[in-house]
Amino acid sequence: MKQFLAVYIGSEATHKASGWDELSEAERQARTQQGIQAWGAWVQAHKDVIVDVGAPLGKTLRTSKSGIESIRNQMTGYTVVRAESQEAAAKLFEGHPHFSIFPGDSVEIMECLPLPG
Repeated sequence: MKQFLAVYIGSEATHKASGWDELSEAERQARTQQGIQAWGAWVQAHKDVIVDVGAPLGKTLRTSKSGIESIRNQMTGYTVVRAESQEAAAKLFEGHPHFSIFPGDSVEIMECLPLPG
């Protein structure tokens, strides 16, 4: 089996379009609880192929030959899974709570390739 990195994406536009910020505090908390339960159920259903359940991601610093700078990107979290193919890995995330309950945008799945040499 191959390993795949799944990166949760969340854009400001998708967040705004979701109406999340217009929910009352009680509605947002209820939706959050529903999402947490659904995410837990997703993890439980896929525990045999999850290599690293991952975590939410915080603010980003970019280091380059120009130095260190604070930047924004759309990555909000990650998970590592095992699957026979990239398509099989992608299917694991169909209907995922990241975008079906929470105001996330999508999940991008990339194969973790072996180091050359």
